[in-house]
Amino acid sequence: MTTETRQTPSLRIGRQKQLGFAASAALLLATALTGCAGSAKADSAALQASGSTTVAPVAADAAEALKSKGLNITVATQGGSAGGISQLGSKQINMALSSKPLADEDRKAYPDTDFVPTQIGADAVGVIISKKVADAGVKSLTKEQVKGLFEGKITNWSQVGGPDLKVFVYDKEPGRGTREVLDKFVYGEEKAPPPPKSDNYAIVGGNTETLNKLESTPGSIGPLSTGFIAGHDDLVAVALDGIAPTLDNVKSSKYPMTRPLFMITDGKPKGTAKQYIDYVLSPEGQKLLPKHGYLTLKQMGK
Repeated sequence: MTTETRQTPSLRIGRQKQLGFAASAALLLATALTGCAGSAKADSAALQASGSTTVAPVAADAAEALKSKGLNITVATQGGSAGGISQLGSKQINMALSSKPLADEDRKAYPDTDFVPTQIGADAVGVIISKKVADAGVKSLTKEQVKGLFEGKITNWSQVGGPDLKVFVYDKEPGRGTREVLDKFVYGEEKAPPPPKSDNYAIVGGNTETLNKLESTPGSIGPLSTGFIAGHDDLVAVALDGIAPTLDNVKSSKYPMTRPLFMITDGKPKGTAKQYIDYVLSPEGQKLLPKHGYLTLKQMGK
């Protein structure tokens, strides 16, 4: 299998240094507080969606496209996937955006909510390192090496065939979909241990924050949607056990850190929520996914 660590053009198409996400930044900022501070009933004319920073760029673009049809949809990213699910469960919003599947714990925590997930696409989570480290010899990492790095047991890149450079880990906070994908790859069904007590370990929130930290810290490593590093040539999604996150490897699920992307409603989608989801599932709406480095349902064979 290939050990190529750079993304293929198919996973980079249209990303253009996250211009698509930047174009919707104003929408996210303008609606973050409004979308989550109070009950969704406060503005019956607006559909309020919140959650995953991975799904948010697609959700924001779709909301913008539907403005011309008179639909009022606000998009926020409070608390990532877990935050969106929690807000939907407590009736604060109309739709949760999630880059992780619903867990039994989610349903048990909110027994009065009929969580109905709709998959809109798929994404590959990468273990992201700097090009400098990759060029110096770190072309692929084994599961055990990833475990050692994130547990703080491997502290210098020279321990895994790289340069004499200290490792700095940027991990995702618990509840983030990206973190759950990484934990499943490394630990399977076992519970991940507590974070290491190290000055070279920090927890970050959304994808943009993670990207900025990885770019600004020499020797850093962190889990991040591969779509977010397109156009950032100083970062690399390293191969895992020799398998790179290429389009073919993600489609076939050979790449181990592939995840579905969801829009979740309380009950079957209806009204504005149904129009919104129907648009994202339509041929026009599905074109939004490759713009942000994600895979369409058709590409995933669904």
